[in-house]
Formats: sequence, structure tokens, C-alpha cells
Amino acid sequence: MSVLTVAGTPAASPPVFSPEGIAAGARQIRNPVHVVSGPDGRELGIATGPVPGGPVLGTLPPLYPEWLGGRTFCEAHGVRFPYVAGEMANGIATTRMVSAMARAQMLGFFGAGGLAYPDVERAVHALAQELESRPNWGVNLIHSPAEPELEFRVAELLLRCGVPRISASAFMELTPAVVLCSAHGLRRGADGAVVRRTRLLAKVSRPEVAERFLSPAPPVLLDHLVARGKLTRQEADLAALVPVAEDITVEADSGGHTDNRPLSALLPRIAALRDTLCHRFGYRRPVRLGAAGGLGTPDAVAAAFALGASYVVVGSVNQTATEAGLSDEAKAMLCDADISDVTMAPAADMFELGVQLQVLSRGTMFAQRAGRLHAAYRAHGSLEEIPPALRATIERDVLRAPFDEVWQRTRAFWERRDPAEITRAEADPKHRMALVFRWYLGSSSRWAITGEGSRRTDYQIWCGPAMGAFNRWVGGTFLAEPANRSVVQIALNLLEGAAVLTRAHQLRTYGVPLPTEAFAYPPRELA
Repeated sequence: MSVLTVAGTPAASPPVFSPEGIAAGARQIRNPVHVVSGPDGRELGIATGPVPGGPVLGTLPPLYPEWLGGRTFCEAHGVRFPYVAGEMANGIATTRMVSAMARAQMLGFFGAGGLAYPDVERAVHALAQELESRPNWGVNLIHSPAEPELEFRVAELLLRCGVPRISASAFMELTPAVVLCSAHGLRRGADGAVVRRTRLLAKVSRPEVAERFLSPAPPVLLDHLVARGKLTRQEADLAALVPVAEDITVEADSGGHTDNRPLSALLPRIAALRDTLCHRFGYRRPVRLGAAGGLGTPDAVAAAFALGASYVVVGSVNQTATEAGLSDEAKAMLCDADISDVTMAPAADMFELGVQLQVLSRGTMFAQRAGRLHAAYRAHGSLEEIPPALRATIERDVLRAPFDEVWQRTRAFWERRDPAEITRAEADPKHRMALVFRWYLGSSSRWAITGEGSRRTDYQIWCGPAMGAFNRWVGGTFLAEPANRSVVQIALNLLEGAAVLTRAHQLRTYGVPLPTEAFAYPPRELA
């Protein structure tokens, strides 16, 4: 077993000039490495440990995975590593996963998106009891435009239970719920600085959305919350002095809701916007940027840090972790995926708006079948208007039940969750059609979680290209076996590998002739 951090004074090593020796020395990231010249003065090699005899052209200090990101992120969140396990919806990011991350001195978020309120409440209470005063855990608050009351109830629950970190995702605009999470508990510290009780991490993929989170909360929303008794006047006044979020996660092409933007274009754009707004508003503390989307290999993680990310957020690949709340059947499908085995499909929560999300395509027909439902929704005004031949095809091949039977199941669901939806559907036939079709989209996620064998070809599994890249990277190593894929082992190997690759790139800029194997890091068991 390899140890992630090694204490002690490194031993001196003689300079090496062979490709094998250079590759081996470059991997000793916890030792200083010296660039040295050979006897002829032209050949370059390296030496690790104390300064060797002979001409030293340059020295790189030790490099630890802990140091790859911004130091202020680790300080602010009470973690050792600048690494976050993202909030995979429908409870796929389980309480077990969050707890494992917290105990490994990283940050993890429970996937509350898509869950009913009682399920979120149980998870929050369980985490609060288990992790007690630890600051490095959190819960997702997902934007729910079709259910604003549920969004606000979840926000109040998180604050009432003292959840220390909240990840706000899929927001297209600021809402009372997310502003409440940002402003609640604000106070002045002894030095006069504004102190936050709860830290909000906002996940964004568009500059215009990032600008809203980088700016102070709008007065109209603050005044509204004060009038409702949800904020004090002092909290609202302090909220006008700080950004809504001091951690902005820049989400590039990813599984689930995504704008399919490349990180290399998106993160620098939002970094420039961050700098402009911080200067305009005169913030006293730095606003950190994180990177998410497409991070399934050490190369990708190293590239994210090289772009300036203070921390990384990993999602898709953690669905195959032992702690993930996904069926073994669905995990096996993910383990077979390559980078091209993903596609876009209609989203259940924003079906009527035509919003799409990225899902696994290999081994499942979900995307095609969901697309047929959305095409029928766009073309017709009600279930009754759908031509008999098309109706028969949808009932047989997609829903596997008559429209009327699915409506009864849908009605029973909304009677428990939000009876107002039933009232609206009975008055609006097109909305009734949307709810019936959304039954399939919502059920398909549940079938993947529970492992419903008869609906395997209908599994909806959110997934980005990072999953395929991860599978190729771990092939032939101990992480190829699903039983070994704990969320912590995945995290430690991605970070360790990113540090090794960062060291190799540093040496390359010095002119050291590194062989290709110096840029490869095979996973190994780390402690």
C-alpha cells in the first residue's frame, strides 16, 4: 500500500539522465527535484533529495496533492484536500459518501435534488447527528422552478439543522431560497469583517448566472425576506456588502444538466468576470473558483488546477463508487462506458421548457424514448389529440401502460407531493400530458437506482464523457474492479496523479527530456 504523505528527510540521490531514471525521479513529488547538467554541459537530468554536487540549473520544491488548489479553499472549509464529491441527484450521492469524504478531510454533498422533502429531512438529520460539529459536509439545494415552495422548504430545513455547506445548482436566476441560504446568520466579526454561518457554493455554467452569484443579493429579494420575517434587517444590510457566494463552481461539459461548454473556455471567462466584480464591489475576501465537468482522469484534474481552479468537483465517476446509491446493474453499465457513450435527453424537472441533460447512451434506450415523448408533447395539445397509431406505440414501447393508467399513478404521486399540480392538470390538458410523460422520465431514474431488471433498457443515468475517460485510465489496475472503487480511493488517486503530472509538466518547461511514461499515472491503493 502506498502512503499519500511521507514524513522525514529524503535521502540524497545521484543525478540520473536515462529516460527510466528521469521518469522514476519525477514521480517522487514529495522530494525536491533538481535539474542538473551532464558532464558535457549539454545533457539534462534530475536529482532528488538534498542538493547534489555538480551544476544545478534549477530546483523545484516538494509538491503535495494538498497544494494543487487555492490554500484559502482548504482553510475556509476545514479540509485538507481541495477536492469535492459533487451532489449526484436522487440521493445517488448518499449520506455514506458524504460521511466518507468528511472523514477523509475532503468535502462532499448529499444529492438532495429530485427527492421528496421527507427523504431530504431524514438524510439531513442523519448527517447532522453523525458528523456533528465537522464543517466539511453539505447538502445540495437544486433550483426547482416548477416547485418553488419545495425549494424554499428545503432551504429552511438546511438552515434549521445547521448544515454547514450548501451547494446551489441548476439556478438560472436568484430565488428567495438561495438568497436566504446566503444571508441567514450573517454577522460582524471582532475585526469588523462579515462572518458567514453557512457557506454557499454556487455551481454555474454561464457568465450571466455567475454574475448574479458574484454580486451582492438584490435588495428586492432581501427586503422580501425581511418582510416575511425570514431575515433580520441587520442580516439583509450585511448581505449587501458580500457576494451571494464566495465559492463559484464553474461547471463545464458534464453529466446531467449541462451547457456542454469546454472548461478551457469557460473558467477563464468567469475568472475575468470574478476579478472585475470583486474590484467593483470592493470585497475584502477573495472569491474562489472551482472546476467541475469532465474531470475523470489525473490529466483533467491537473488541467483544471493549471487553469486557476482553487478546487475541483468530481461527479459522474463517483456513481460507480461503492458508496453511491445506484444499483449494481447501473454501475456495471457505467463501467462499460467509453467517452462517446453519452447523449442528450429531455430533463424531467424542466420538461416543458425543453431543457436537456446528458445521460448514458450505451445499453439503454432512455434518450430515444424520452425524445419521442417530448416530440409528441410539442406537436399536440393533449393526450387525446395524439393520433391512435402514435399513442399505441408510446403506450406499448415507452410507457408500457395505457395513458389512463399512467395518469392514475401520476395523480397519486402529486396528491402526496403537491396537489396543486393535479388542479392545474385538470384545467390544462397539455400540462396533464406533460405530467404523464414526466412520469416515465422520473421513473427511469428510480429504476436505475433500484435495479428494476424489467426496465433495464429504460435506465436514465446521468453521465458525462469523464466516465469513459476514467474507465480507460483505471483499466488493468485495482480500480478496474468495482468493489475497490471507494469514493476516497477515487479522490486520492485523481489528486496524486494530478500532482505527478503537474511535476512532469514543470520539469518539461525546464527543458528536461521526459519520456512519455512520466506523464502516466496508473492508480494504486493509497492511504
